[in-house]
Amino acid sequence: MPRREELNDEQWKAIEPLLLKPQRRTDGRGRPRKDDRQVLNGILWILRSGAAWQDLPERFASYQTCHRRFQYWVDAGVFRHILEALAEDLRKRGKLDLAQCFIDGTFVGAKKGAAQWERQAGQGYEAHGSGRRRWYSCRHPRNVCFAA
Repeated sequence: MPRREELNDEQWKAIEPLLLKPQRRTDGRGRPRKDDRQVLNGILWILRSGAAWQDLPERFASYQTCHRRFQYWVDAGVFRHILEALAEDLRKRGKLDLAQCFIDGTFVGAKKGAAQWERQAGQGYEAHGSGRRRWYSCRHPRNVCFAA
């Protein structure tokens, strides 16, 4: 039985046909392929938690496998279809209302030596009003950016 934060059987049935199945080598050599569901749950854990790939818990496939498959799926356009299928599942269950939503893809590159610059008055992280620093992760490959 999957954990609460992992894909349930219904969600998996909607996503599984979207995944690309690689061709097996004709000579039968190579490592056995890790389970796509285990890999996808690991990728979703990373995206949800904001943790580094190296911090992926052992219950998932290795972080190298998850990262490599994430890059492959993003490049092939599969990951976009996965996210759309999951959003549709949430919408059908009444857990997602798309009537009011926005996407913020802000990215600001740091200048060389920025860590040595001092903050100017009024430019602290309190400026946006929540009292907490905004978190942006643009570490994910292929121009996928998430904000929380």
